[in-house]
Amino acid sequence: MEIWHNPRCSKSRAAKAALDEAGVEYTERRYLDEPPTADELDEVLKRAGAEPWDVARLNEPVAKELGLKDMEHDRARWIEVMVANPVLIQRPIVLAGDAAVVARDEESVRRALDSQ
Repeated sequence: MEIWHNPRCSKSRAAKAALDEAGVEYTERRYLDEPPTADELDEVLKRAGAEPWDVARLNEPVAKELGLKDMEHDRARWIEVMVANPVLIQRPIVLAGDAAVVARDEESVRRALDSQ
């Protein structure tokens, strides 16, 4: 398992705590410090069954500066923008088995745990 994590985010800290409580082994990736490549983000999105605009943080100042809400839904372009600005990637993301889950609530974390 792996968690893409921002320790300043309460949802991210809660997901990490839930993984700790479950006693599972995982790798922590502070994705703001170690952004994913375009290939990595594309793979995570495929595993999550999501498009980039589904997991974008549209209220971030950089999203507004880039006009992300109005950007054409071109998957490759969105991935490129999100990799260049990792703060736009929703957090936390838990990778387990063949699945990836945006784990912003207890139910999502449970789905990730059930996927391993």
